[in-house]
Amino acid sequence: MPLFPPVPVAILVDGRPLASYVRAYVAGGRVLAPVAPLLTRLADRVWYEGDTLVIERGARRVRVRLEKTFPDQFDGAYVAIGPVLRALGASLCWEPKRRRLIVLLPERGTIATPTPFDPVAPSVPPATVFTPSPPVTPRPIWTGSPLPRRTPLPLPPRPE
Repeated sequence: MPLFPPVPVAILVDGRPLASYVRAYVAGGRVLAPVAPLLTRLADRVWYEGDTLVIERGARRVRVRLEKTFPDQFDGAYVAIGPVLRALGASLCWEPKRRRLIVLLPERGTIATPTPFDPVAPSVPPATVFTPSPPVTPRPIWTGSPLPRRTPLPLPPRPE
């Protein structure tokens, strides 16, 4: 690691800058980025299994061995982001003059809107649901000597 502070890198995800309090940087020819917020926003699930960080997006799963960090602390862990995002299916473009990494995510499957209600379509008649009435709760019967009073009785006023 050089003695000089690393130069920050801007990350664009699908053309929009990724807002982050902790910046990514270049070290050893690789872009290192914090797990939070980049991977926690782009992946479906991120979790630790011992000293291994597991990132899942769709059907793809990536495991990255990390140095000792605090358990379950995503904002303190940095990973080489290029190989991880490529393994998750993203394409990357590095612009060295502008010091920015452009991440293009693959399209997810389209979600179809539900069809509106069609009264002509065949439907199943509603079935009756049998719900028994609850049994009657028996009333308590007090037997034995009465319990002592728990609230103090007010004292009568003193005659003067």
